[in-house]
Amino acid sequence: MKLKFKHQDFQATAASAVVDVFKGQPNLVPSYIMDNESSQLNEEINFTGWCNQPLIPEMTSEIILKNIQEIQCNNYIPKSTELERCIVKNKEDGSNVEVSKINLTVEMETGVGKTYTYIKTMYELNKNYGWSKFVIVVPSIAIREGIHKSLQITQDHFAEEYGKKIRFFIYNSSNLTELDTFASSNTMHVMIINAQAFNANGKDARRIHMELDEFRSQKPIDIIAKTNPIVIIDEPQSVEGEKTMLGLAKFNPLMILRYSATHKKYYNMVYRLDAIDAYNQQLVKKITVKGITTVNDLTSGYVYLEEINLSASADPMATINFNTKGVNSVYKIRRKVGFGYNLYEHSKGLQEYNNNFIIKNIDGRDNSVEFVNGIKIYAGDVIGNTSAEQLRRIQIRETIKSHIEREMQLFNEGIKVLSLFFIDEVSNYKQYDKHGVALNGIYADIFEEEYSQMTANLKHTNPTYSEYLDSITAKNTHAGYFSIDKKGRLTNSKVNKEQSSDDIDAYDLIMKDKELLLDIDPNKSPVRFIFSHSALKEGWDNPNVFQICTLKHTTSEIRRRQEVGRGLRLCVNQNGERMDKSVLGEDIHKINVLTVIASESYEAFATSLQHEMAGSIRHRTKKVTKELFEKLNPALSKKIFDTLSQKKYIDKEGTLTDNYYDDRLKQSVKLEKNLEQYKDNIIEILDSTYLSETIKPENSAKNTVSLELDQRKLDMQEFKELWKLINKKSRYIVNFETEELIVKAIKELNEKLNVPKLRFFVETGTADKIKSIEDLANGTAIKKISSKNYSGNTVNQSIKYDLVGKLAERTGLTRNAVVKILKGIEREKFDQFKNNPENFIIESAKLINSQKAAVIVEHIEYDTQSESYSTNIFASASIKGNIDNTLPTIKHLYDYVLYDSNIEKNFASELDISEDVAVYVKLPSSFFITTPVGKYNPDWAIAFYEGSVKHIYFVAETKGSTSELDLRLREQLKTDCAKEHFKAVSNNKVKYGIVDSYKTLLDIIS
Repeated sequence: MKLKFKHQDFQATAASAVVDVFKGQPNLVPSYIMDNESSQLNEEINFTGWCNQPLIPEMTSEIILKNIQEIQCNNYIPKSTELERCIVKNKEDGSNVEVSKINLTVEMETGVGKTYTYIKTMYELNKNYGWSKFVIVVPSIAIREGIHKSLQITQDHFAEEYGKKIRFFIYNSSNLTELDTFASSNTMHVMIINAQAFNANGKDARRIHMELDEFRSQKPIDIIAKTNPIVIIDEPQSVEGEKTMLGLAKFNPLMILRYSATHKKYYNMVYRLDAIDAYNQQLVKKITVKGITTVNDLTSGYVYLEEINLSASADPMATINFNTKGVNSVYKIRRKVGFGYNLYEHSKGLQEYNNNFIIKNIDGRDNSVEFVNGIKIYAGDVIGNTSAEQLRRIQIRETIKSHIEREMQLFNEGIKVLSLFFIDEVSNYKQYDKHGVALNGIYADIFEEEYSQMTANLKHTNPTYSEYLDSITAKNTHAGYFSIDKKGRLTNSKVNKEQSSDDIDAYDLIMKDKELLLDIDPNKSPVRFIFSHSALKEGWDNPNVFQICTLKHTTSEIRRRQEVGRGLRLCVNQNGERMDKSVLGEDIHKINVLTVIASESYEAFATSLQHEMAGSIRHRTKKVTKELFEKLNPALSKKIFDTLSQKKYIDKEGTLTDNYYDDRLKQSVKLEKNLEQYKDNIIEILDSTYLSETIKPENSAKNTVSLELDQRKLDMQEFKELWKLINKKSRYIVNFETEELIVKAIKELNEKLNVPKLRFFVETGTADKIKSIEDLANGTAIKKISSKNYSGNTVNQSIKYDLVGKLAERTGLTRNAVVKILKGIEREKFDQFKNNPENFIIESAKLINSQKAAVIVEHIEYDTQSESYSTNIFASASIKGNIDNTLPTIKHLYDYVLYDSNIEKNFASELDISEDVAVYVKLPSSFFITTPVGKYNPDWAIAFYEGSVKHIYFVAETKGSTSELDLRLREQLKTDCAKEHFKAVSNNKVKYGIVDSYKTLLDIIS
């Protein structure tokens, strides 16, 4: 198959944006140089060759800036106020080095043909101005190989349009013949070079700066500089460090062009096609996400070592994931830990860690953590996760299912469907015995089992497709694309600090097979499922990847957009034709759908992906100005702006208001009659603005209020009297018949005990169109459309549980009483222990405790203790709240009250305006009452003025309902105990009650 390329308007526009910057520069043939001038080291060099002509004197900085501003206006990009130059400080001597006077930025979303675009741009610059020497700088071998392949497969396409072919080569300091040709040729010529070739400290990197005997005692860097090349940086965010920029300055670039989807720095942006534009214009595949949530996951000593954190001034730390016990379930947490960290304690006593899971050593040399029990794990390792295999099996099954569904849809269209699996360890896919014989790893085995089962049970009516499936075995339809060691075995790719693999052989395999993989003929290419290392995050995009499955823990280093980016390109058919609008009309996303089967929950993956997309558009115009509408209609631009102000769609600063967003949501944006014809265009422009305040951390400092204690209120006599009555601690005594409780507990367990098995929820969501940036910022662009669940079994016979002891510990009963209860329950109920031991303990203890509480609350007595709470519990240094959940107050002990609900907010507001209330406080969580069913923290303490309705002190609990039937049993028991506590500590001088408003409180008082 030979891939075919089309002329696309957006790529032509991007190329023109660069070309038009130099409007006024004549088309000059390359300069021929016979040079005997001295080099930077004052040593003579002889250079004979061709170089790019410099800009003519008339092309001043002012002229270039004016051209750039005109281009930016046409492309709705904020105008540059000056010609932004790339200047780097040299730390060695403190000098400022100008890398290039002309710097231009082009932003293009992954999958839309960024490499094609800058190849076209090179042709256009040559056609318009005669420039012919180009250097492409790349951060990794992956990207280098991808560019080299793109130049190969587009040669004939561009030759048809421009009547010439570009010569190109990869720089190799050990073979400088190509560099000689590059300098001495007067044709279009491209050199591709890794940044490491001139910015690193290794032997090979230094050669570019050395006088080499095999290069006629010349320095390669000097020859490159003499050509005055145009430098193109692919993925500049990965290479724009000080060393790289200082190295590039020695290239003597005529200009630097930067191309990426995720720029960190912007220099004179002239074209933008970001994630939202590409998605909404259907230039990339539609994204569907399948996330998997594990419910009731109780595992055997589960530990995932994410990374080792080293510091020059402190002991090493480790970031780990492990289980912890909640009130009703067990869940995973992530912690940064150090020496002596005890997982048993921090898991709140999970039995699986009761075996010296205490960190003994953290070693940065081999990225490992060793526990006291002798277990040692390495970064990226997972141990003890009995549900992990089931999770991976479901991921693989869902990937095969999505693949088959897509394949049945596209088979008659002549479109081959590919699926890509990312894994961390090659051994999970391929292993070797002691004789070096290759064997399936666990993922390969699972794949073949699931694939065989699914295809055997497949029901469809296409005989040709049946024949196609029958011709491909489960073993032959998957392949691994990894590095190969010296023994010819597949091995893990080596990952550099940019988290890109630098193993050439892995990319050689993928690049050589790029077109072959697209061939639907099973005799030529039976491979449809590709397993690859997670380091393959850039540099390889096959247009027919329709499913991406991440069989690994998602970490911060590998971003979700990078994973998704491997499959965003629009697909091609067997004729090599891209399936875009020219072929499919407006139904592009009917065929072009990328399904991501994530290793985390749907919410986690979808939300993070959207936030990453939202974060990528921070360069957009932040304010609405009349200049935004000049391209639409210069004569009406001011009228449009004034109308938006009059309609209160923008404020004085030019920021979009809630009025606009409300009307936009209702599709009822109102404009003047003479502007109605431009309405859709105006909305498109407004939606392109980026309101930076909408994309921010949930607990940003800007939205945080610190609560300050009012010392005057603390010193009020009314508060002192209140505090004297309620600050005493108490203890309770209960006398009840154990046999009565045993009978009730058995009955309760037989009726209500239900221990859930492990379940996996597979939830699917998709985004038809991203309507606004706020949709991404709020995580609502991708909408959930379906869900289903699988059940599993978490029993692990290797863990020995002290069931009786654990229940005795959680219920406070004797072991003898617990044994009687367990013996009394039905066998069917007791057998649920095998399903999920920890959940059995949690659920059983909860039911026993509910009956215990019901029995003992009738017999409870509180005694006052000598110990009491200090007013220090009201220290305000660390009390903070979100501005959306705080209320400024007058009579509260603090200047703000932090509320949890509208009921609390309204109650505090009513207290604040009451003339009878002297002072009140929302009690801190450190103030609690001990009860048989756990600690209880009342909500409010209130002191009334003497001589008011009644001079009393009141402690309140605010609830949405005051009906005892509406309160949960556990909460009701706590409040019953609280009544007895306050009677005891205050000698009946403090009233306690459950209220839903200030009016209810007054009813209780009266």
